[in-house]
Amino acid sequence: MCLICVMKRHILVIVQIILWLVIWFIIGLNNDNFNRFIVRNWAAFTIQIVLIFAVSYFLADRWLFKKKYLTFIAVSIVLILGFAFLSAEFLMPNHQIGRVMPIGPRPPSPILVHILLISVAYFISTLLMMFMENQRKEALLEMQKTELIASELKFLKMQINPHFLFNSLNNIYALSISNSEKTPESIHSLSEMLRYVIYDCERPKVPIEKEIQYIENFIELFKLRSSKSFNISFTNDITNKFVGVAPMLFIIYIENAFKHSGLEKRGDAFVSIKLQSENDIITFCVENSVPKKRISKDESSGIGLQNAKKRLEISYPGKHKLTIETAPNFKINLKLYPNA
Repeated sequence: MCLICVMKRHILVIVQIILWLVIWFIIGLNNDNFNRFIVRNWAAFTIQIVLIFAVSYFLADRWLFKKKYLTFIAVSIVLILGFAFLSAEFLMPNHQIGRVMPIGPRPPSPILVHILLISVAYFISTLLMMFMENQRKEALLEMQKTELIASELKFLKMQINPHFLFNSLNNIYALSISNSEKTPESIHSLSEMLRYVIYDCERPKVPIEKEIQYIENFIELFKLRSSKSFNISFTNDITNKFVGVAPMLFIIYIENAFKHSGLEKRGDAFVSIKLQSENDIITFCVENSVPKKRISKDESSGIGLQNAKKRLEISYPGKHKLTIETAPNFKINLKLYPNA
């Protein structure tokens, strides 16, 4: 962030005053008579300071920032001309009145010189105030954008989490009806999943190891629905188990694959899940069979994938690549570039 952006207004005013003091001092040192130079220009320097204060603490706030440009320009012209004339009056001590001007090129009018000097200081101060105000507005917009993104992420999680809970409770309900001995085990798996959702998902990033544990619990909970085996494979090759990822990022794709693969009808139905990392790139792939007879869709069908895409856009803007294949099987490939 630039230096001007982090400066407070009064600090910027002090810097301007010091800058003009140095400029006047350097010009005076290059003058034949330093004392006479000070006498002839102290008024212009004083008025520069006055106008810098006026722009910084009154004029810009009252008219410029409120987009009353014509009023600001008119007031500025009046102030510059009036103060230039006033400062120039101090250049003509009484004993010089009536003195015959020496022969030769006439020096520029003191009023014109002071108009130029005062205008430069006024213009620079105005530009700095405009720049600071623009940076303040951008910072405010960025803060509002961040808050909006955080709220949207929280809203998306609220949509996703009850969906998982609903499906998991359905699994436990099916086991409890048959008085299955697997019921306690399924409750334990569900409790582990809820612990992750409630306590860890509030963070913007979680270790990928926790995502893996959640996926494993989800798969185990699904397998408990029947004594027969399902064609489900999950392989992960993560070199760094503590690399941070957005919570609940992968599970929605997995849940979608389970829902539309036709696993419960057995046959050649399958779900294959792969998660790996290499050179700071996380690769996630989930593939599921597509039944010949399409599974009827409910009203909420597709909402999960839409939420997942939104989360990717918010959590990994420009740092992910998502491809979806629909034939012969449904396949999702996701690459994350956290350090891009």
